[in-house]
Amino acid sequence: MYFPAISGHLIFATQKLPMKTFLLVLLVSVISVSQTACLKSSSSGGPCTPKSIASEEPTITAYSSSTGINATRDNSGLYYRIDSLGTGATPTLSSKVFVTYRAQLLNGTVVDSQTNAAVTGWQLSSLIQGWQIGLPLIKKGGGITLLIPSSLAYGCTGYRNVPPDAIMQFNIALVDVQ
Repeated sequence: MYFPAISGHLIFATQKLPMKTFLLVLLVSVISVSQTACLKSSSSGGPCTPKSIASEEPTITAYSSSTGINATRDNSGLYYRIDSLGTGATPTLSSKVFVTYRAQLLNGTVVDSQTNAAVTGWQLSSLIQGWQIGLPLIKKGGGITLLIPSSLAYGCTGYRNVPPDAIMQFNIALVDVQ
């Protein structure tokens, strides 16, 4: 075989390829492999498919009825109940929000909570879609209960204590908006 490293060509699969072509193919291959590493995967190891909002709607409406949460459906599929509208600023995606909250699964298991708003201060655009849709429905000083389909929460991969495909309930107090 012929490997002329000095001449700027390499032999690959018994064909002479220009170095630029070889490097381009190598770059595309590396990018392709790195992008597949970012795919969500299921517990079986393959890519997971988020549940549709329509498939979770009967569960959310039954839960809402059985718990007495008289929730309103947003066009996105998010269900919400405004507990207190508030009187201050309304958050936008670029706002920094300071909140207290309790996150639970529909079986009542509390998976996260925060009672000290000072340690939050998150940009709304960095949070799950359910919060991005729900928090602008209230103002500073307000409170809201969100029933979030899994695809607007943590999807088919879950996150920390949240299992895959979990419909979430969040009780949120919007303490400050900046």
